Amino acid sequence: MPRILLIEDDPGMQAGLRDNLEIEGYEVDTAGDGESGLLKLRESKYDLVILDVMLPKISGFDVLKNARETGIGTPVIMLTAKGEEIDRVLGLELGADDYVTKPFSLRELLARVKAVLRRGDRGEDQASAESMVLGSLRVDFATYNAVLGDKALEMTPKEFEVLHYLWSHRGENVSRDTLLTEVWGYDESISSRTVDNFILKLRQKVETDPSRPRHIITIHGIGYKLIP
Repeated sequence: MPRILLIEDDPGMQAGLRDNLEIEGYEVDTAGDGESGLLKLRESKYDLVILDVMLPKISGFDVLKNARETGIGTPVIMLTAKGEEIDRVLGLELGADDYVTKPFSLRELLARVKAVLRRGDRGEDQASAESMVLGSLRVDFATYNAVLGDKALEMTPKEFEVLHYLWSHRGENVSRDTLLTEVWGYDESISSRTVDNFILKLRQKVETDPSRPRHIITIHGIGYKLIP
């Protein structure tokens, strides 16, 4: 039974979401503020986190940032009352796997929960089957470990996923829309800046000279190509 941590400060919404998720067969743990939610996330293992952005004590963005910086790769769906693109992009760049904008339908949220859990299962199967050697870069996708030369690299789970997708399609032109759809699971229009920012960060970490990349190449008008 998948375990879900629901971090939501509104008592009515928390109770309603918990009851409906349990009806769907999920085991649900709850927290009413960012601080207690982060503590639970550190101390227990979950298959998914549903995380409100506007929380007491610690914001949802800070909870996510802290979790990713400390190596917690649990998939996260963010709940936000703000519909502006900058908030969605910030959540994605911090390592969120999906987001739902309030007000939302229960049916939409449940569909996104199922989709993220499916992607997580598929990603684990694919990652466990592959590792990558690219010049002096060595990456183990199963353990989310990366080493450049003799230096360990700190990368977010989403950066590993982007790199893994490019590695799985090395030598191919991969469009920004394809990365957004296959890595984040979106089928709606989101600014391509999200992908560009991730690629920029990846180059800064995995390229010897990020200003003159040798492996993650821009294909103008299309997207990117990973060259072994």
